[in-house]
Amino acid sequence: MLLGAVALDLAFGDPPNRWHPVAWIGGVIAAGRRRFTEALTSNIHLVIAGGGLTVMIAVAAALAAWLIELLARSIGPAGLALECVALWTLFSIRGVVRAAREVGTNLTAGDLAGARAAVGLHLVSRPTAELHEGQVASAAIESVAENLADSVLAPLCFYLAFGLAGAAFYRVINTADAMIGYRVGVLEHFGKVAARIDDVSNLIPSRLAGLAIALASVRRAHAWRTMWHHARRTASPNAGWPMAAMAGALAVRLEKPGTYELGQGALPTAADVERSLAIFARAAAIGVALAVFLRGVAQLLGIMTFIAATG
Repeated sequence: MLLGAVALDLAFGDPPNRWHPVAWIGGVIAAGRRRFTEALTSNIHLVIAGGGLTVMIAVAAALAAWLIELLARSIGPAGLALECVALWTLFSIRGVVRAAREVGTNLTAGDLAGARAAVGLHLVSRPTAELHEGQVASAAIESVAENLADSVLAPLCFYLAFGLAGAAFYRVINTADAMIGYRVGVLEHFGKVAARIDDVSNLIPSRLAGLAIALASVRRAHAWRTMWHHARRTASPNAGWPMAAMAGALAVRLEKPGTYELGQGALPTAADVERSLAIFARAAAIGVALAVFLRGVAQLLGIMTFIAATG
């Protein structure tokens, strides 16, 4: 199932937005944000409204995914294809590579304005108009590393643990966090529940991503040390793990101006963006293998426990 979904993603990338469930989810979240943030002024009401919206959409998506699973199991071999397609829409590998490569291509061509626009449109939410070349490359590489957890390993871990419904639930939470989980203005309260659930959901996948990046690097020891010592420098309890590992793997300094610095050395260049994508690809393969291995260990322990309990 995983191989089929990965093959679809590598072959076709993300589906067009009009057919993409995550795009539909984003549209519903955006509509709810406009309606509630304009109508509510009380902080507690904003927390309740934002949390209720997030959880309601996540539960609805999980229920829809569960029904797809039931249908898939009832229609024989065609169900495998149906579930592969559904899982394909819940994670992204080729889309991350394409977005980051666009930034690197613009930087290589000397088009700093185009690189700023591309990184701001596809990869990060920070202001990009004043970023210089090294900071633009840093933003792209940080997003590549973080997306290894958010867009690849986390949905796959939730799929292995809870099935298609779990992956769908996670994808809604992560999308909501990306859209409303900010500590600015009304979003500090409206997106609080989404941000906290996302933090809990990514505790394991983010650290798994950092480990996978270290294993995928030729500088494994340096990547591991950098991750261990610098991961907690970010406000997020999770984002620093894969980003710090990537900084160590590339032997560069990644920075969000005025917020954090990860790693040591010079800021990255366009060539480092491409290097980060090679590490991302290897780490994705390693991370998927680790996730499947952990699932297998859990199943084996369950079987052994059952045998022991039944004598």
